[in-house]
Order: sequence, then C-alpha cells, then structure tokens
Amino acid sequence: MEHPLFPFASATEMLVALRARHASAIELLELHRRRIERHNAELNAIVEPDFERAAREAGAADSRRLRGEDAPLLGLPMTLKESINVRGLRTTVGMPMWRDFRSEHDAPVTVRVKGAGAIVMAKTNVPQMLADWQSANPVYGRTNNPWDFSRTPGGSTGGGAAALAAGLTPLEFGSDIGGSIRVPAAFCGVYGHRPSETALPRSGQFPFPPLPNAASVMGVQGPMARAAEDLELGLDVAAGPDAGEDVAWRLAIPAARHARLAAFRVAVLPPVSWVPLDEEIAAALDDLAARLGRLGCQVKTAQPDALGDHREHYALYLALLASVTSARLPAEQRRARLDVMRTRDDEWSRASQRGIESGAPDYIAWAARREQYRAAWRAFFREWDVLLAPTFFTTAYPHWDKPWPDTPASQRRMLPINGRPVLEELGLFYPSVATLGGQPATAFPAGRSRSGLPIGLQAIGPYLEDRTPIRFAAMLAREFGGFTPPLLYAAD
Repeated sequence: MEHPLFPFASATEMLVALRARHASAIELLELHRRRIERHNAELNAIVEPDFERAAREAGAADSRRLRGEDAPLLGLPMTLKESINVRGLRTTVGMPMWRDFRSEHDAPVTVRVKGAGAIVMAKTNVPQMLADWQSANPVYGRTNNPWDFSRTPGGSTGGGAAALAAGLTPLEFGSDIGGSIRVPAAFCGVYGHRPSETALPRSGQFPFPPLPNAASVMGVQGPMARAAEDLELGLDVAAGPDAGEDVAWRLAIPAARHARLAAFRVAVLPPVSWVPLDEEIAAALDDLAARLGRLGCQVKTAQPDALGDHREHYALYLALLASVTSARLPAEQRRARLDVMRTRDDEWSRASQRGIESGAPDYIAWAARREQYRAAWRAFFREWDVLLAPTFFTTAYPHWDKPWPDTPASQRRMLPINGRPVLEELGLFYPSVATLGGQPATAFPAGRSRSGLPIGLQAIGPYLEDRTPIRFAAMLAREFGGFTPPLLYAAD
C-alpha cells in the first residue's frame, strides 16, 4: 500500500516515514520499481536497473531498523548517473566501444551513499561521453523530458533529472562541467547542486582507473532532488576529500550565512549584451529579484569586476573545457574533433581548438589566469551572499540527432531565442559563470513558461560555503513555491 506522501515526497520526507516505521525500505523500493515499470518505457530515464541486489539491501536496511540502528540515508532508494561507477553494473557513458564494460569497483560517491544506508537501485541515462544537453546515445537510446516527450530533459544528467521529475527516484547524483547537473534540473523543473570544486571526490567516473586526477579541473559530482533540503542531505553524505587526501584532510562546510531569506544580500548577474536570453527566463529573474527586494533583501545588479564583458572569461573556460574533455577521448576521436573545430571560423570555436591543441605550458598559464578569477570571486562574496543568474538561455528544446564526436560548421544547431536563431553551443555561457572559478551553484525551479515548460535559475555561492546557496534555494521554495510534478504524472 502506498504511503500518502509518495511518490513525489522529498527524500527527507521519505526518511522521516522510514524512521517512523510508516513505510519499510522494501515497500519504498517496490513503489519505485512499479513506477519505473509503468513509466520508464516512455521516458527511457532508467537504463541500468539493479533491483535484485537492491531488494537484498532493502531487506538488510529494514533489519537494521528493527535492531534500532539508523544512518543518514538508511533504506532510501536512489539512482546514480550512468557514468558513475557501481561495482557489477555497466559504465558505458553511451559509447559502443564500452557497451560491455562492467565496473569492478564503486566510485567514491557510490561508497559514501551506500555507507550512509542508501539503496542504489539503478543508473540513469546520459549522452555520449557526457558531451551534450541531450541524453541520447547508441547504447541506451534517447531520454525524453517528462514535461514534453518531444523535448530534451537536458544533459548530461538528463536521465536523472527526468526520473526525479516523474517520481521514479527521490535522489540522484550527477556530474557537472558544462552545466550537466544544472541544465537538466532547469529543463525538468527540479533542483541540482554543482558543489564547490573540491568539496566532493571527482574520481570514479568513466571506464577509467579509479584514481583522482588533479589536472582535470572544473568537473564535479553532486546531488539532484525534488527539494533543496535533499541537496544538503546528499552533500553531507558525499562531501569530503578524495583518495589519498583523506588520511589527514577533513571538510567542515560552514553553516549557511543566514537563517532568514530577508537577510540575504543578493546580487543579480547584469545582462550580457552578446549572449541572448529567452525573454521569459529574463522576466522570471527580474520578478524574483523584485520579490526579494520587497521581502527586505538587499538586491542589486552586480558581478565580480574581473568578469567585465565576460568574453575573456568565457574564452578561458572553453579552452580549459576542451582540454579536459578531449583528454578523455581516444586519440582517433580527439583528432576528429579537432578537424571539426578547424571547419569553423568564430572566436569560440578557436578557443576550443586552442584547448585541444594546447601543451603543458599553455595549460599551466590558463590555470594561473583562472586563479585570478577565483580571487575576484572571493572579494565579491565579502560583499554579497549569492549571485542570481540564468541556468541556460532557453527552456527545454526539441530533440535533434547530433553528430559525434562534434558538429561540423555545416550542421551546427540554431535555437530560436526571442525570434532570433542562436547557436546551441552558446548555451555553455551561463553554466560557465560559476564553473570556471569552481564556485558552488544551486539550480532551482522558478515557474513555467507560457507553453508550460519549467524555467530554472541558479544561485551561485561563495567557494566551500555550499550551504549558503542551497539554503537560499530552500527558503525561496518555502516563500514562493518549488517543485511541482509534470502534468502527465501529477495525477498518477
């Protein structure tokens, strides 16, 4: 029998029910298994189910509760992004060459959520090599957006965002270097947190050796959920140093800067003249700023001075992004990607080309330049608590068949924004604002468009003060509303 809270309860509410013995771990797992059986065929969000092992672990969790034991996530079913390694399950990142790869180890985040008592029941769909805002690949196929099946749920943690929105899982962990947590959260109307760059382990993804790589910057792993409070729940479980550093290092993320929404000092990202923004997203940002001002928040259009018109900042981000992501590709595909970049003649493609062609001296110089921006963020957050910004420049857009490993000049996709065609890949801009400096950023729902699609914004916070943007998003939900189920699933 289904508890009245489910299936769209928050993970926190489900844990309350488990602790009060209003539901068992086995019942909760069975609820989600039935929903996945009912809805996953149309969504294709869940791609690596593991219900047999999950059932054993749920039974063990219930036995532990009967003995009076507890743990932060004890008995909670959840999912992980397909790229995050789980012992015995496939990790393909959507690549046919890894179709049969099964991990022999658990990623650090997997170890930590299991250690906290969670039941990892499945893994969720991704694009090839996590390199798209769609979640489609030749191994598992395409994931649909639960608000509109003709549209993308985002990427690269698109399967996870779709599963959360449709009530197929209460908690997900994804990864983010180009908005891969935040964009799917925005497209599907859920919450996602890109942690401070060193707050969580970054190893344990892809069919690679399970070791950290300090040179692989900007990419992080982090939680997604239907409530901001659940992001903090996931953060508390998974935060901490990676292998090697855990001998001595400990992480103590400070409390949120304020306990009242009206006490927050809220900066709003100024309009960027050369980056289009859907007028409905712009209006949602303006409306939220106005509401916060009426509540008593200090609100002002502001950003770190070093960002300027963002062109140098964005070019540096693209160069580092191309360098890091190209290093993951086999040599043949890396050469093919470079050949594609050479067919393009614009400043942003040239920045990506430099990233692929770069040598160690370039990379070290870029890292030094990046530290100057990080210093500017530190100075900025002495005056402000959060910076509000768009998450992406449009709402969820229609599926399209994207070439791999990259899109030649003749096939680059244009998205209509305010009646004008805009290159899809410019969508990297708004995620990059937080990513280059390694800042924490919490994506949250901010209403719906006239066509009924979710609108998402992000709150960028001070480095290693992740609780501040998360709590800010939680307070916004209590004041103005948060997650609502997609209409197709709301009455289910």
